[in-house]
Amino acid sequence: MESNHVIEEPCPLCQSADSVLFGEDRRRRYWRCPVCRLVFVARHDLLTAEEEKAEYDLHENTPDDMGYRRFLSRLFIPLQQRLAADARGLDFGCGPGPTLSVMAAEYGLQMQLYDPFYAPDQSVLEQRYDFITATEVVEHLHHPGEELDRLWQLLQPGGILAIMTKLVIDRQAFQNWHYKNDRTHVRFYSRLTFYWLAEKWLAQLVFIDKDVIFLQKNGRKKAQKEKGEQ
Repeated sequence: MESNHVIEEPCPLCQSADSVLFGEDRRRRYWRCPVCRLVFVARHDLLTAEEEKAEYDLHENTPDDMGYRRFLSRLFIPLQQRLAADARGLDFGCGPGPTLSVMAAEYGLQMQLYDPFYAPDQSVLEQRYDFITATEVVEHLHHPGEELDRLWQLLQPGGILAIMTKLVIDRQAFQNWHYKNDRTHVRFYSRLTFYWLAEKWLAQLVFIDKDVIFLQKNGRKKAQKEKGEQ
């Protein structure tokens, strides 16, 4: 149930109430949580699993695509530089053409794969890892609070959760943002959302690039809001 400007549905990341209307287009409305600042679509606008997979089946990313490798390298190179030679990782949401695991193997790093549609082996979610990657994944999660907490628990002390997702800047930019037009993109994060997560997890937070974020477990420093952020 929703009014014109407030939705009664709880935030899917932090479960807070009273998220307010942040934007809308001809397809759907977008709500912003007043606590963690996640922007999200309502439950009735989520695709079914069958509809989601039909969209993902259209993706053509493979390890042979050098452009895709360059795209992923913006996350992988700074991550690899922070890892021990024997680090073990998980590529969460690897998609139909796993590529990060191939890049990692070239550096002697082992990675397990998980994807609910293409690599659904739940046993890999019962192991512990030195690093977990989620590249262009978190915007698709219907239950990000549960799923991100689960990933965080899989990390060893000092482990890194490496995320790639485009960030919300402000309301005006959001209105013309192509990223929200993908029907499978249903959760949108800002820098403030990641500050909230870092505070919750007592994690060390580093913004590597405009869309690359590292959260390190048991980091020595608490994340601090940047001056001027609201």
